[in-house]
Amino acid sequence: MTTLYDTLGVHAHATDDEIKRAYRKAAMKWHPDRNSGAEEVARAAFQEIKDAYAILSDAGQRKVYDAVYAEQMRGWEAQRARQQQAQARREAAARAADEAAYAEMVSVAIRFADDGHNRDVLFGVLLGRQCEPRRAAQIADSVAALQASRREAAKADATGADAGEAKAEAAAESPAYADAGAGSNKEATAQKARGQRNGHPDHANQANHATRSEREEPATDAHPAGSLSGLWFQFLNGLRF
Repeated sequence: MTTLYDTLGVHAHATDDEIKRAYRKAAMKWHPDRNSGAEEVARAAFQEIKDAYAILSDAGQRKVYDAVYAEQMRGWEAQRARQQQAQARREAAARAADEAAYAEMVSVAIRFADDGHNRDVLFGVLLGRQCEPRRAAQIADSVAALQASRREAAKADATGADAGEAKAEAAAESPAYADAGAGSNKEATAQKARGQRNGHPDHANQANHATRSEREEPATDAHPAGSLSGLWFQFLNGLRF
């Protein structure tokens, strides 16, 4: 916003002498007689300089101009602030819409990538949804790389689990494992023998009882006639009473 002070090339608080000197300098520069070949431009500029000096050189007119100018400046600044706020709101809304559209395109790409489609398919799908080519390529590359990384991680986990199971099976089948089991059995046998030597009849009786049971049970199985005879005997006793 050009002011009369700007026309003369002085600041708003210039003195009367500063305004007069500035007017003489500007008038000499833009006098039509000094601007051969550009008389029309010089004449218009010279007239503006004369009008500015006429107002600013008069104390009363300068005071009125300053008051009007101050009011105009306040209105202009308020208008500019409103315009800046409206522009900021428009830019914020545009950014929000762009971010929402970007998030939607990423979601679409991830969904198709989860279905097993490659990068080129993702790119084509995004283009089909009116996504800008540069952005579509960026999203397709990023999502494809992410899916590849996930697959590699899953494969590594599966390989590690299989290796752990193989190690466990190999350890179970190793001679050292078998020797450890045999050692446990030997230790149990040795403890049983020590108990018998130390005079623990409970252990000996338990062993003898187990031996007798083992001998008796096959006998019953080997002679089913003896069991039937016992049943008939009980049945006849019941009839007798």
